[in-house]
Amino acid sequence: MRRRANRARHRQSRDPRGHWLLLILVLPVMFGALLFEGWTTHEVDAAKTRKDCASPVPRSVDKGGPVVRFRDGKPESSAVPARTVALTYDGGPDPVWTPRLLKLLRAHHAHATFFLRGSQAAQYPDLVRRIRAEGHEIGSNSYTGGAMGASSPVRASLELSLTQKALAGSAGIHTKLLRLPQTTAVDTMCGSEWQAARKAGAEGYTLVAADRWYRNPSQGVIRQFSQNDLAYLGSKELLDNPRVKKFTTVSQGVRQPPPEEPVSGLERWSGTALIWAKALGHAFVSGMAWVLAIAGGLGLLRMAMLVFFARAHVRRLTRFRPGSPRLREIAAPVTVLVPAYNEEAGIESTVHSLLASTHQRLQVIVIDDGSTDRTADLADRIDDPRVSVIRQSNAGKAAALNTGLAHARHDIVVMVDADTVFEPDAIHCLVQPLAHPAVGAVSGNTKVGNRRRLLGRWQHLEYVFGFNLDRRMFEVLECMPTVPGAIGAFRRDALLGIGGVSEDTLAEDTDLTMALWQAGWRVVYEESAVAWTEVPTSLRQLWRQRYRWCYGTIQAVWKHRGAALQMGPAGRFGRRGLSYLALFQIALPLFAPIVDIFALYGLLFLGPWQSAGVWCGFLVVQLVCAGYALRLDGEKMRVLWAMPFQLLVYRQLMYLVVIQSVVALLLGTRLKWQRMHRSGTAAQTIGQPVAYESLSSR
Repeated sequence: MRRRANRARHRQSRDPRGHWLLLILVLPVMFGALLFEGWTTHEVDAAKTRKDCASPVPRSVDKGGPVVRFRDGKPESSAVPARTVALTYDGGPDPVWTPRLLKLLRAHHAHATFFLRGSQAAQYPDLVRRIRAEGHEIGSNSYTGGAMGASSPVRASLELSLTQKALAGSAGIHTKLLRLPQTTAVDTMCGSEWQAARKAGAEGYTLVAADRWYRNPSQGVIRQFSQNDLAYLGSKELLDNPRVKKFTTVSQGVRQPPPEEPVSGLERWSGTALIWAKALGHAFVSGMAWVLAIAGGLGLLRMAMLVFFARAHVRRLTRFRPGSPRLREIAAPVTVLVPAYNEEAGIESTVHSLLASTHQRLQVIVIDDGSTDRTADLADRIDDPRVSVIRQSNAGKAAALNTGLAHARHDIVVMVDADTVFEPDAIHCLVQPLAHPAVGAVSGNTKVGNRRRLLGRWQHLEYVFGFNLDRRMFEVLECMPTVPGAIGAFRRDALLGIGGVSEDTLAEDTDLTMALWQAGWRVVYEESAVAWTEVPTSLRQLWRQRYRWCYGTIQAVWKHRGAALQMGPAGRFGRRGLSYLALFQIALPLFAPIVDIFALYGLLFLGPWQSAGVWCGFLVVQLVCAGYALRLDGEKMRVLWAMPFQLLVYRQLMYLVVIQSVVALLLGTRLKWQRMHRSGTAAQTIGQPVAYESLSSR
């Protein structure tokens, strides 16, 4: 029964499903809107420039009028009569110039034809409705304004159909007037553009070009303008021309039926959906641009802070201060607590590394928290009077530490994980800062032992560049938020003063450290106290570990949020440490994926060289900072080759962990302790004695 209960306690809880459902629903919509916005705004499928003409338009069209219809595949041309001008405007609607042009036309009681682009019509549907409400005619200028003759058949079809949908959603109409983009007079509809005109004519469109620029308005003309300041001035000049008798639309000028047809309810709903997709994509792109700037700025600020304060930490350690008091060397006995649950793979290596410490006055307590393997038996077999084993029913890591604390005989307590291997001088170095009476806890320097594979190298870089460089900064700013469970020293009376190790959060080490700050104790970092830990060897194990860490850290930050309003060391920690965690380790990772999404968007739509340049620039900054961190920790630089791959894969995984943790907390999901499978490889890079390895392999 006890074994079954133990397994139940350590069984992995089911991951919350709500956030995955949310992502499944939101991500396709977001990506679809972004892809649509990118395609419609940046004209991916070529069509930016028209092809050179290989053949002229038919002679009858070249000598005919600018309005071309097709009957049974044969073109028929029309022109407006003398002293009649049909003003036409391409592109838009434009939020600046369309209202000005409409006001000018209304002042002269004139009507015109607006050849609208579908993408603009979807973005400014109110202007489309205003154009129609004031009696003007609406035609199509394709969706993006790309050259139809240079477009693929699929794109050419979409250019026309999407424009009709945009007009249906904005004004409830379809139009049969079409002006091919990048064409003026009929002779410019040559070569591939003429083929595009024939295809559009077969679909029922009437093609509208413009009269040649030198034709006198008194002869009757169709004038072509863009929607800009030149169009306004040209229109005003024509409207004031006394030789023009009538200003009209194209259809009225050539005596054709109105080109606009009402649409069905289904088509209108389809058009409305297009407008919403356009608005959503535009909002995403605009928002991502702001988030990219903010997130990029914060990321660079964080790296600058890390390097600056790391340098300050080095100067603090090496600078000679005349007259500064020397603290006494601590040689007092130390109690080491080793909580363990199913740690048979590495428990002997851990205990033997502790016993080999240069600090010989030790009490090593192994607390077996209801293990179902040989953890306790292997620890019992170690023949050393300094080692004692306590067996208890499974109650969790916090309870195990509190049990060990109750049996501690000495005033200094070191807490270690059962997968950690200590350097011989680690304990001695670790306890020295406790000579200062204001220091209540000391964080050691954790290094990755099993770093031979790619995943291990990524975590090695994270430990050196992220965790240890962070700790140097926290040391200078006096706001250390976490004494790692792998290696940390504490005053026993400080621990008892805060009620021992709390079980309120999953990050018991972070919770404990924050509680010490709130009790008025200082927490420092000792870089020379080195311990080697075993990190996850699979993405699944890594996900579980970091999910628990992140989830517990957010719990601890929320629990101790009141520290920001306190005075003294607690307030300093709250305003500096908690703010840093909330901004750079919770908020920034939530928005960081947007940077990668926008980079992909830029690669597809804004130009690959620009996007690649930004990414490479960010990578160079990361490499420089990581190289500096490796140098400070005495590590080899050759591991930097793994960083580009870390940015592509590992970083995305960490972002998703933060997102999952935040959403899980918002949904009220309670996460249980999740144990990592151990292989006893923490010391594989430091050449531990053979006796350690042989003992752990029995």
